[in-house]
Amino acid sequence: MELEKGVQRWIVDISEWNPSPHQFSYALSFLPQHDHPSITRYVKLEDQKRALVSRLLQYALVHEVLGIPFDEIIIKRTFEGKPYLEGYKEDPKFPNFNFNASHHGDYVAIASEPVCIVGLDIVSHFISGNETVPEYIQNFSSYFSRLEWDYIVNAGSWDDMLSEFYRYWCLKEAFVKAIGTGVGHRLDSVEFHHIRWTHIFVKVDGKELKDWRFWLHDVGKRHTVAIARGHPRFATESYKKTLKRTDFDEEQYHLGLHLPNSSFVPRTVEQLIPNSGTTHPGLVSCR
Repeated sequence: MELEKGVQRWIVDISEWNPSPHQFSYALSFLPQHDHPSITRYVKLEDQKRALVSRLLQYALVHEVLGIPFDEIIIKRTFEGKPYLEGYKEDPKFPNFNFNASHHGDYVAIASEPVCIVGLDIVSHFISGNETVPEYIQNFSSYFSRLEWDYIVNAGSWDDMLSEFYRYWCLKEAFVKAIGTGVGHRLDSVEFHHIRWTHIFVKVDGKELKDWRFWLHDVGKRHTVAIARGHPRFATESYKKTLKRTDFDEEQYHLGLHLPNSSFVPRTVEQLIPNSGTTHPGLVSCR
């Protein structure tokens, strides 16, 4: 089915990419100048790598799926920070193509959808500083419902508590990123339910949302990825203005909602560069 090609899931392990300053600059050169400050503003190289690979993933995915030349792709962001593609004609194969990216720890990932709006969040199960797990998660207790918090604190060992905490957190962030409200917005009003982390559904202000699907994936060493897929009518007004379509009849939307959820495809930085069929001298030694 042509529509399924709009469902993409890519992931890059940045721990395997250790660029020299020249190699980093070479990869950066493939992005528009206006994107550079959002990458170079970071002090730490690891943060710069995450930001750079996130941008490269967005351009590479749009290029591969929609066939737009790399240097003609225009990606902007809403006031809340949601990325969107500007200045392209609606593709009948993908009537509402949109995407979302996330990075944390060792990984940078991206997901796209042809009909539904999509949100993606990735977290590393890591605590910085000297706090214990109970002390750390207590800092975020106000973002969870009473039901969610009970499941977290009663999950078992400290590792179990942390894993449970990050699963709920990841899903919440994926949902709010899908609708375009921005990270951290009213997370306490978003309550997730599940059966052993399958058949996941969400309630907002106590009301179940029927037109949504959610998935959780464990990636690498102690990383979790969440994907949210939902109806465009739930998008914020600023994000709706960027979408090609927000209204679908029941049959059209049902088709998009129940498309298979693709597995994440590992990518290297070199594969994100235009004309990746050839060897890039600037990147070859850092794979």
